[in-house]
Amino acid sequence: MTNYKPELRQDPVSGDWILFAPKRGEKPHAFFKANKSDKSDKSDRAYKSKKTCPFENILETHKPISVYKSGRKNGDWKIVIVENKYPAVVHKKSVCARDFRHGIYSLVDGVGHHNVVVTRDHNRNFANLSRLEANMVFLAFRDRYLTLLNDPCLAYILIFHNWGPTAGASVYHPHYQLIAVPVVPPDVQHSLTGSLNYFKKYGRCVHCEMIRTEKKERKRIVFENDGAVVFAPFVSREPFELRIFPKKHSSYFENSSDAELEDIVSALQFSLKRIESKLGGADYNFFIHTAPVKDREKYHHYHWHLEIVPKTNISAGFELGTGIEINVMDPDFAAKVLRKKIK
Repeated sequence: MTNYKPELRQDPVSGDWILFAPKRGEKPHAFFKANKSDKSDKSDRAYKSKKTCPFENILETHKPISVYKSGRKNGDWKIVIVENKYPAVVHKKSVCARDFRHGIYSLVDGVGHHNVVVTRDHNRNFANLSRLEANMVFLAFRDRYLTLLNDPCLAYILIFHNWGPTAGASVYHPHYQLIAVPVVPPDVQHSLTGSLNYFKKYGRCVHCEMIRTEKKERKRIVFENDGAVVFAPFVSREPFELRIFPKKHSSYFENSSDAELEDIVSALQFSLKRIESKLGGADYNFFIHTAPVKDREKYHHYHWHLEIVPKTNISAGFELGTGIEINVMDPDFAAKVLRKKIK
């Protein structure tokens, strides 16, 4: 399998795309049990070890795409962006993805970009960065996103973070990823279609309507500042799921000003600190949903946002067989828990 190139295959029934990336199967994995046995403690220590961390000497072991420094002295870097060693998609200069057929099946070459954004401190994740450092991370996201926009082969760019083994983080050292692909992903397409249908029916942004509803009811609001609002969605898929919206309507993350991103960062750090405190250090994912990079005038109805999904639940037969998630947590109660001050 390792000789196979990445490719996207489309299900002819659902229309959904699946990315086949054999190279990802070579990346390191660290698994440890939830109990506190000596074996799990040892595995946990190995997972968190700086000695074996591939990002500790990143300027020597990787060819950086971008380096962000504090400016106080040479080599005092804060953020480095590199290519992923185990990419889900591969970049070919001046070569776009090829559409082709295999019998009844539609396929697209897995051509794109897979970058890793690495922060310096081995033991401080996003929630525990200084505000200046956290802001710098989002500025690095925006810078790299704007650069990738120049690639005419791309359809969508996803920025995301996996924190903890159960959230898919094979490396403990805090890092974030950008994956740019030649198709619009199914989940994003469903969101875009729903947003467009609402706009056609009511002439308003559905996300703006959600924000107005949540601010009026207040029950599911977790945090709010001048430019951003955090709430537990009324239709949450998972316990303690949160969404962060900029209050100002905008379809595109990359169009956000420095000040707007600072409000988003403040909201995100607050949310993650509460999740880590109230949920006993639960693993989680967060990601940015923004409009696609092509045909930009089509997506005026969309409202970019972040989603935070703590790993508190495992999908079983019913969820997999029906696509209907069973959420055991009322979002009103989840928001109430997360609003409470950390003791």
